[in-house]
Amino acid sequence: LMDRAERLEQMARAMVAVSSVPVSIKVRIGTSENKITGLPLCERLRGTGVSHLVMHGRTRQQRYTKHADWDYISQCRAVCGGVPLLGNGDVLSYEDYNARLSQADGVMIGRGALIKPWIFQEIREQRHIDITSGERLEMLRRFRDYGLEHWGSDTAGVEKCRHFLLEWLSFLYRYIPVGLLEVLPQRINERPPSYFGRDELETLMCSPRSDDWIRITEMVLGKVPDEFNFVPKHVANSYS
Repeated sequence: LMDRAERLEQMARAMVAVSSVPVSIKVRIGTSENKITGLPLCERLRGTGVSHLVMHGRTRQQRYTKHADWDYISQCRAVCGGVPLLGNGDVLSYEDYNARLSQADGVMIGRGALIKPWIFQEIREQRHIDITSGERLEMLRRFRDYGLEHWGSDTAGVEKCRHFLLEWLSFLYRYIPVGLLEVLPQRINERPPSYFGRDELETLMCSPRSDDWIRITEMVLGKVPDEFNFVPKHVANSYS
């Protein structure tokens, strides 16, 4: 729809007209490096009645191969005519969040929350939190409990829960414990060298190997079926 701006504008107006709740729109800066259309799109959408806009600072074609362009997000904010514009991309620390607030009316966090779910507590308290491997395992147990409550505790429910837990682990392994970092904060697109954690479980949790993620799920969901295999669905867990 980003390449069909008139249709998107019509859809936004229609949705606002019939909706009893606020309507927002999330877009990228464009569909490719040759089609950077976010700014004129914001100019069209600002008069549709939407409550706010959200802009991801990369094109669809770039996916996660480049850094988010927050300068362009800031330019788009300037033409939104009072409609709040939230920015999105590459936020993994409270320092990242604080810096981006000068370029947008708010910040949406996606991958950062998958890699480090306690990022919102860090933002609220304005500090880095050194989560232990035991605390991280307890977080996975809570996920398991919610998952089995939702999908059921039969074989199908357990494997459904395992699948989504594995997808999450494909992001979680990228977190580097604060106590091991030489320089703060961790940057979301920087690939770290191989390292050992402060205990065996922390080392396992930093592994990029799907076989190790499967081992972690077995700690909370039991042994996997014979010939079980897992390939991450999302490329968003990759590095630039």
